[in-house]
Parts: sequence; C-alpha cells; structure tokens
Amino acid sequence: MAIPHSIDTPDILVDVDILDRNIARMAASVRSRGLALRPHAKTHKIPEIAARQIAAGAAGLTVATVGEAEVFAAGGVDNLFIAYPLWASAGKAERLRLLAEKATVTVGVDSAAGATRLGTALGAAAGTVSVLVEIDSGHHRSGTLPQEAAAVAQAAAAAGLQVAGVFTFPGHSYAPGMPAAAAAQEQSALAAAAATLAAAGFDAATLSGGSTPTALLTDGSVATEVRPGVYVFGDAQQLELDRCALTDIALTVAATVVSHHRTEPGSPVRFIIDAGSKILGSDRPAWASGFGRLMDHLDARIIALSEHHATVEWYGPDPLPALGDRLRIIPNHVCLAINLVDDVAVVSGGNLVDRWKVAARGRNK
Repeated sequence: MAIPHSIDTPDILVDVDILDRNIARMAASVRSRGLALRPHAKTHKIPEIAARQIAAGAAGLTVATVGEAEVFAAGGVDNLFIAYPLWASAGKAERLRLLAEKATVTVGVDSAAGATRLGTALGAAAGTVSVLVEIDSGHHRSGTLPQEAAAVAQAAAAAGLQVAGVFTFPGHSYAPGMPAAAAAQEQSALAAAAATLAAAGFDAATLSGGSTPTALLTDGSVATEVRPGVYVFGDAQQLELDRCALTDIALTVAATVVSHHRTEPGSPVRFIIDAGSKILGSDRPAWASGFGRLMDHLDARIIALSEHHATVEWYGPDPLPALGDRLRIIPNHVCLAINLVDDVAVVSGGNLVDRWKVAARGRNK
C-alpha cells in the first residue's frame, strides 16, 4: 500500500479493510469454540473501533483503567470489565458508581484487602459492581494463586460486591515458543480456581482468559471468554511470534528517510527516518530483531531509537532508499504507539478516508 500523498510524516496509518478483516476473523474463531469475546480496548483506545468489535459480536470490552471505561461508556458500550486490581480511592469509587449507572461494570480484584477496600469505598453502591478474582497463571505479575481465590471472593462478598468468577492474563505468552504452553497453564489455573470457588459455594460463571498470542489456542473446555487486544492491528512482536501474518498488519507508522549515515567500509549501510520513540514506542523484548520492522523491507533492522529518529541498517538486494523516500514501519508494541498520538489516519485502498480520534489516550487513572 502506498502512503497517501496528503499524509505528512510521521503519522499512524490504520488500514480499515485489514482492521475489519481481523475483527471478523477473531469474532468467528472465538464464536466457533463456544467462547465469548471481550476485546481489550487499551490497544486501540478508539470508539469507532470499539463499535466495530461490538457489531461483530463482542460481549463487551475490557479496559485497563476507570478513565478508559468512562470514554467507552460515553461512546455507547454498555458492558465493561476493568481488568486491573484497583485500590479504590474515594474518587475512583465515585466514578465507578456513576459508571455503573450507564453500563454493566466488572472490576478485577486479587486480594482480600483490595476487595474489602473496593466494597467499603462504594458503600451502598457496592451491589452495582461485580468483581472477577484475578489468578496468576504463570505471568507472575498481579493475581493470586488459584487455591487462594476463595478467600478473595469471600472478602468481596462480605463487602457487598457480586462475585462473577475469575480471570487471568497469560502475559508470558509474549515470548518465542511460549503461546501454547501459556494457553495450557491458563486453562489449568482457571480450572483450579473455579473448583476452589465452587467448594466455597460460589458460582464462577465467568472464567476469563486469553491474550492475542493465546486467544486462538484457547478452547471452551474451561474458559468461557477471551480478552485479546493486539489482534485488531497486529504488530512486530506478533509477527515475530508467528501469531499473525504480514497481511494481518493493519497499523503502520508512515516515516520519511531524512539522513544517510556514513559507516565504515564493509559495515551495513544505515539511514535515519523521522519516526522515533515518541511515535513508535520504545519496547524491545530481548528476543526481538529490532525496534520494529519495515513493512515492505523485512530484511532491514531498526537498531536504535532516539525521541525523533530511528536508525535503520539496510540489508538485502533492494536499492538503498533515497532521502525523502517514505516507508511504513510496524511498531514492536502497538499499544504504546497508539497512545502517543491524538488521532490516526484511516486509509482504504491507499486513500485517506477518515481520521479517528484516540479518545482514551492518556486516560491512565
């Protein structure tokens, strides 16, 4: 796809035809396995994309913060899960109370203290908010052990909250060779936690898992829903993990070659583009081949980032891009890139057709 002439660089491009295909494919795959789909909207933060996901059959959205939930509720989404163990301040509790007047709201908890705090802060409105107990299935970030889920659920119920089930995030799936193992560990942890809750008298109706690397590997034998996010756009991490194809990449950063960097004879040729960490994001896992990939030149390597520069080493048979040439970059971690811009260019067939506001950008609390 050519970069539309009206685009100035650097800019984020979203190919709406690929986006719609990604949304439809994930919805159909999840539905065929008897699961509900609750996409994580922190990836895109854009109400127009949320509307497309809901229209394709998503049961609701996952978000990371109360602020993101407020944006999507204002955009008409009426079922929201805040997948985070909030420590409920008075301010957050009041915002949750108001949010629950507009939408069905579920919040993550992973400790008895956190659940008690949430219920106490909500007061008389505690019964309007449900909780899912977060389980650690191997990522070792937040989440309690499966066998400790009942204690958290009991504290939540005692605080007046509705206990809807459990959830986990298999974030350790974001590494080579790990998606299948992480998916299996996710299912095992959800099953163990559900059994723990059942033994304590709770009906764990929702068993929520799934990340983009594992969502297509999760079946309905244990889990009831999955929460992938990156699948709508794809990114360089998913490409290098073989969890998406190049034809699935819907989001790229348009950049211009602004400088040729002199190197020693025999060293790889280098050039500089005008897209740095302030639009690509700076994530680079230890296993990644660089700070992103060039969409049409996969042999190239982005070896360094500054705030407004990226250094590219050029390999392969293609001629070195000239000063002023425009290239498309696939960010390593698309969730970071989208949060660095106010709006995105929507393209179809190489033409600019719209601009969408990143409405939940910066809504971090």
